[in-house]
Amino acid sequence: MAISGTFRKVLISTSFVLLGILIGGYLFSGTQPRSIIALTNCEDCLAPKDLLGLLGSIGVQKFDGSIPGVIYETDKTVVISHPEPTTPVHYVVIPKKDIKNAAGITAEDTPYLADAFAVMSKLIEDDGLVQYKITTNGPGLQAVTYLHFHLTSNEGPEQLAN
Repeated sequence: MAISGTFRKVLISTSFVLLGILIGGYLFSGTQPRSIIALTNCEDCLAPKDLLGLLGSIGVQKFDGSIPGVIYETDKTVVISHPEPTTPVHYVVIPKKDIKNAAGITAEDTPYLADAFAVMSKLIEDDGLVQYKITTNGPGLQAVTYLHFHLTSNEGPEQLAN
């Protein structure tokens, strides 16, 4: 029994759609929804920061080792040097749990946040920092919709050597 060309195309197309749904389900499991595409009330949809947050979430959770410039990592936290540092010391500390911002923190996020602060403590101690700042931004100030912390210090290598 021969399969017609039209039926074969429909079967192949359906297979690709189902495969896409399965892959998408895997990649987006464990992520919080973002307003990338909104059918109604599209005031802030398609915002690049939301897309970056979603892609960052997938990268951090699903593809270990895919983040460039990792300087320290635990099972719950990743640290990178900021690609455009504003101070001599500028680390970005990223929990490996998708939390959009501080307002969305839940009790189940506690181990990830505790680990992020333990990692920052280690970095502060290892670098001998005394004058440092830890910051995070809310939704209106975030460049990426994903909770992360900036550990910054004006104490560069020359100040730390003294």
